[in-house]
Amino acid sequence: MKQTRRSVLRSIGAGTAVAVGGVGAASASPPSEGETIADIASNDSQFTTLVEALAEAGLVGALDGNRQLTVLAPTNAAFGDLLNELGISKEELLARDDLADILLYHVIPGRRKEKSIVNASQLPTLNGAKIDVDGTNLNGDQADIVATNIEASNGFIHVIENGVLLP
Repeated sequence: MKQTRRSVLRSIGAGTAVAVGGVGAASASPPSEGETIADIASNDSQFTTLVEALAEAGLVGALDGNRQLTVLAPTNAAFGDLLNELGISKEELLARDDLADILLYHVIPGRRKEKSIVNASQLPTLNGAKIDVDGTNLNGDQADIVATNIEASNGFIHVIENGVLLP
């Protein structure tokens, strides 16, 4: 029996079927309980700058709810590289008017495992812009994915280093 695209999308749930560059969102069922993306980031010492930035921008709640998301999470080292590149302090970064926009550029709608990320040519983000992908390389050397598939109750975290993505 031949299934139409519509019936396949209906069977996995339209909310999780985001097609980008021919690669769809992961169709895995979300865990019903456990740590959220915000919980995991808050409890991991490599993400202290990210958590501080999320709090400053008022976005912690967005990563703590039930909405299924995928976060490309910059490490403290990645933020250090950005600060050096821009020639600014962490306090100056946290005071930027576009901080929320920068952070939302790291958030992809839906639960997307590694394969769905690295095989896409572009990824949509919550700030409306797209990220160019070439395997584990993002935006032509802006950052690299170094760890993947950290599962949370509301999505996945993929760790990025050597830079923070800028829209």
